[in-house]
Amino acid sequence: MESSTPTTMRAWQYTDIYATDGLEKHLNLNTVSLPEPKPNQHLVKVLYVCLNPVDYKAAEVPFMSRFFIPKPATPGLDWAGRIVKPAAGSTFKAGDLVFGVSATSPFVGGMLREYATAELNGTVAAPEGVSARDLATLGVASITSSQSILPYVKSGDRIFINGGSGGVGTLGIQLAKQAGCHVTTTCSTPNVELCKSLGADVVIDYTTQDVLEQLKAGGQQYSHIVDNVRSDWNLYWRSAEYTKPGAKFVFIGDTPTPSLIWNVAMANLLPGFLGGAGRTFVMVFAQVANADLERVAMSVRAGTIQPVIDSEFAFEEIEKAIKRQKTGRARGKILINVATET
Repeated sequence: MESSTPTTMRAWQYTDIYATDGLEKHLNLNTVSLPEPKPNQHLVKVLYVCLNPVDYKAAEVPFMSRFFIPKPATPGLDWAGRIVKPAAGSTFKAGDLVFGVSATSPFVGGMLREYATAELNGTVAAPEGVSARDLATLGVASITSSQSILPYVKSGDRIFINGGSGGVGTLGIQLAKQAGCHVTTTCSTPNVELCKSLGADVVIDYTTQDVLEQLKAGGQQYSHIVDNVRSDWNLYWRSAEYTKPGAKFVFIGDTPTPSLIWNVAMANLLPGFLGGAGRTFVMVFAQVANADLERVAMSVRAGTIQPVIDSEFAFEEIEKAIKRQKTGRARGKILINVATET
């Protein structure tokens, strides 16, 4: 370890299962030893972390937390930071600005700490001129929006994105427009202009309009559906009424619950003549891919994709940040300032 690097650091940690009163009530800011990276891992100084729903949802499902999250655990998947010690054979050098997604576990990222280890898969060089602040917003949203849209569409397609104002939705609108698609999305009244500014052609305000009725009014016009919201299963069961034959309905993977498991099973097993939707149901659990991260970061550099930051919190304000995440009303990403560079 470099001589100028401290031997201890601060890290947010939890140790128990919190389905009743929330993860944020049980996170402790502890002083711990710096992690010792394996030869195929980088040691990084973390500058920013962005929150994702899985940061608290997995911890608050008792079965998931007990059997799939080793304790003490530290949340945080999306990050930006600087290389302290590069992995063996890496072209990175100390001081390089990098960003990415923690690839060690899909349920607990481990990046809400001052120093962390980072895998080769999931660590990408920062394009020149793009700030660490913007790069930290890209992680999970980049790979999720890329993998739920780009393999399924071509120029000229009409795509419906349910939930356009969150972290995945704001990037998804922009990626779909880059691909040459006509984009319809949903959001609440305060976010209509945001979605339009990102390129959405049609915005359905779910607080004043019936989303399904608005979609059906246009007939079978959509070639692809992405559901970021996951709250109204009628959008899938009635999808044949507003999508073209052969359209895919992509459901962004969520923390398992009995209701989710039942509906997903029915969506995959129930044929059309027994009440099924008659459209292919696809559940996407984003897979860490450096190519997706690099593509979106280069678009940010080129000015064709705009990161959207809802709010920024100090490292010590994690309880407030998680509470904001839990509202489901964030416009874009929630940013944690771990170590401001001067």
